[in-house]
Amino acid sequence: MTQKIMPQTTLGRDAQPKSKVKTSHVFIYIFLVLLAIICIVPFYIMIIYGTHTNSEIASKFIFLPGSALVENYHSMMENVNIWRGFMNSLIISCCSTALTLYFGALNAYGFAKFKFKGNKVLFWFVLATMMVPQQLGLVGTFRIMYLLHLLDTYAALILPAAANAFAVFFVKQFIDGTIPDEIMESARVDGAGEFKTFNRIILPMLVPALAALGIFSFIGSWNNFMGPLVLLFSNDKYPLPLLVQLLQGYYGTNYGVQYLGVALSVLPIIIAFAIFSKRIIGSVAIGAVKG
Repeated sequence: MTQKIMPQTTLGRDAQPKSKVKTSHVFIYIFLVLLAIICIVPFYIMIIYGTHTNSEIASKFIFLPGSALVENYHSMMENVNIWRGFMNSLIISCCSTALTLYFGALNAYGFAKFKFKGNKVLFWFVLATMMVPQQLGLVGTFRIMYLLHLLDTYAALILPAAANAFAVFFVKQFIDGTIPDEIMESARVDGAGEFKTFNRIILPMLVPALAALGIFSFIGSWNNFMGPLVLLFSNDKYPLPLLVQLLQGYYGTNYGVQYLGVALSVLPIIIAFAIFSKRIIGSVAIGAVKG
């Protein structure tokens, strides 16, 4: 008689590793949740403290919302128009981000796809400007804006955003890894000029990288404190960081009003980052696959 040899199943062998993998995943998830809580708690406390009176904040640790939100808001609006500062920050940040993205991508496209003499030397020079502290550059910026009669205007803060060395470097790395030269050659054969090729073909392909760069540029412009402090003189043009600083002058001992002002200035960038954070992950993943 011939014995039938039954094939060995791997179910028993696979069951144990799968359970181990699931157990390790649980610990990873718990660790990530705890890490997220640690990161969120300071922002939560900042928002909660904006709803309490100064005496409550000074006397005990608070973890629950209070009833002084309206009172703190009215006290803040008596001397500081926070919504005017919000609009100023929004105008400056949006326009600065738009200039950074377009001209940064245009410069990166030139460095990546046009092999002219001195290309590498000029590119390394652009990167070297990243080593110069922003505070030192304000001296030259102030002088140029004075000669152009642009001091105490939005343009004094918006126009310098067109020259962003980090944007050039960031987008160039993306172009080198994702956009082949054949696309440009095909566009030229079809009779498209260089600017038409960039605006119609290359720029839409850079959306993942520009989305990530846009978040960084917007947050950096929104939080910019030194630039507006040097280049702006009128209170009605001050962005939110300067108005929050004014709150410390008007309400040096009223911590509830100060916490509320800080919370209002931070919430927009937290919301923007939460909405567009997937773009950052997507751009990094594309760069890793193509690189």
